[in-house]
Amino acid sequence: MVKMFKGMIIALMPAALLSIYLYREKALFLILVGVATAVGAEALFQFIFKRKYSFKDGGAITTGLLLALSVSPSTPLHILAIAAAVGIIAGKHVFGGFPKNLFNPALFGRLFLVLAFPTAMSPWLSQVDMVSTTTPLQHFRATGETTSIWNLFIGNVPGSIGEVSALALLLGAAYLFYNKYANWRAPAGILSAVAVMALINGQNPLFHIFSGSIIYGAFFMATDPVTSPKSDEGRWIFGIAIGVLIMAMRYWGWVVEGTTFAIIGMNYFVPFINTEVTRIKKGKVKKEA
Repeated sequence: MVKMFKGMIIALMPAALLSIYLYREKALFLILVGVATAVGAEALFQFIFKRKYSFKDGGAITTGLLLALSVSPSTPLHILAIAAAVGIIAGKHVFGGFPKNLFNPALFGRLFLVLAFPTAMSPWLSQVDMVSTTTPLQHFRATGETTSIWNLFIGNVPGSIGEVSALALLLGAAYLFYNKYANWRAPAGILSAVAVMALINGQNPLFHIFSGSIIYGAFFMATDPVTSPKSDEGRWIFGIAIGVLIMAMRYWGWVVEGTTFAIIGMNYFVPFINTEVTRIKKGKVKKEA
């Protein structure tokens, strides 16, 4: 798992470096605070409850980095710090720590931030000049108009600091898959479901895939080996369900971006998916025998 965490950190570097280039010191401070708080919260929790220190494995660094890259450049540093601590403690160690946690700790922290501090990521800021603006999904919800696919691909759009460039994220994802740190089936299920629902509604699938948190969530959150299904069949079910939920929230929900809610929601059903897939497989084996 140490290699996996280190691999995840390396895979996130293109998005992290681009975020610093686009959002300057705002992104740098968010990354530093997110990582430092996650590591510190884990060490403090383990010290208080006299547990073996595990922050050296890179898990807390990964959580802090994932969370920091998922927030708006205007997010106050103290609120990010609170969310990082909640993600590590309530999302990870309350469940017994890695690898017993039910929810992805970074997403748990982000969900807490969104629910506890609903205005913390407002306003969304444009790159470099930091002027208040709307994200592609907010613009789509308000007007029905889509943003240039090329701008979404290279990152020339406002959004969470590490999620704006599909290109940077895909480079990192390629590294994960090449080194076999992540399984491709859950992301494939998510992207397939998103594309099909977009086509059914007469819209460009690439707009929905490249906008918001879908690429980030699909390749860096839904591939978490602890909080995703163990079987290939389960990963397909998990991914497709997440994609359907995301698009349902984009079309009919109160939030314009539902990736966090969708993945966290499906994390809850992972034990059930694992149990049922195993039961069905055993039933087929007995029937064939």
